[in-house]
Amino acid sequence: MTRRVTTAHTALAVFLGYTTAAWAQSSAVPDVPETLKSAPAEHLVLMAHASGTQIYLCGRGADGQAQWTLKGPDAELRDDKGRVIGHHSIGPSWKYSDGSEVTGKAAARVDAPDPAAVPWLRVSAVSHTGSGLLAQVTTIQRLHTKGGQPPPASQCDPTKPSTEVKVPYTADYYFYAPAS
Repeated sequence: MTRRVTTAHTALAVFLGYTTAAWAQSSAVPDVPETLKSAPAEHLVLMAHASGTQIYLCGRGADGQAQWTLKGPDAELRDDKGRVIGHHSIGPSWKYSDGSEVTGKAAARVDAPDPAAVPWLRVSAVSHTGSGLLAQVTTIQRLHTKGGQPPPASQCDPTKPSTEVKVPYTADYYFYAPAS
């Protein structure tokens, strides 16, 4: 009987150790290039994994050449257990499951380690909706991106009406708010 209790306690301790390590790892502030860091007075309030698409429109650039222009993202936000907790969309904006929403503007960018991935970003909040978790967010980081780059310009034909392409991507988003 004692052996079973000891084994059960050991298994529980190992499980709790892994759970605590996973929580600490998912809530840890990431190591990023200096230009992407949040302000020292901010603290991490949420980390979410995004999976979806980057939407591009085909058109002509200022030089008259064919080019893809980002329309915006369309992605689900998930927690570290894979549960859907929000949505990321054109704006760019992020809506959390409690109804709060933050819209931002890119403030800094760094090329992703993978050239096929969209850049890493630091985004500054420009507006908020609701009174939940995202209502006080001031900085968002887009990191660990995979995919999402537009097709080559040679695949863009601006003479075709409404040419749009959706490119799959994933990323991790880190949300920061002022420390209380």
